[in-house]
Amino acid sequence: MADNRQNTNLSIRTPRARVRGLGPSGHGASHWWLQRLTAASNAPLMLAFVVIVSLMAGRPYPEAVALMGHPIVALILILAVISVTLHMRLGMQVIIEDYVHDKALRIAALFANNFYAVVVAVACLYAILRVGLARLA
Repeated sequence: MADNRQNTNLSIRTPRARVRGLGPSGHGASHWWLQRLTAASNAPLMLAFVVIVSLMAGRPYPEAVALMGHPIVALILILAVISVTLHMRLGMQVIIEDYVHDKALRIAALFANNFYAVVVAVACLYAILRVGLARLA
């Protein structure tokens, strides 16, 4: 009696090589680490942000602009915007991937999430740079 089963596994790759990098998305570990890194960086950056905003409270507009125009303050605000918007995008991406089951709707939601994060980041960075560079003009 001959064995009529076909060998469907004709690859010379090892089982480990076949599954490396696979998984639900193929990039889960880097996504997880980036989310943790942005969360850790958000803590001191948000503390600095609260201090900066509290220093501007009650000051006249020219003094607040002068404070935001300081290079260290502007750098802290820029780093905060980048870290927070990246963390927001990553968190929403996980929620969308986990709970939106319709493929077309998931793709649209992921696109909208990326678009929204970029728009928020660009608007905030523009405002910070505009105020910071206005002091030089």
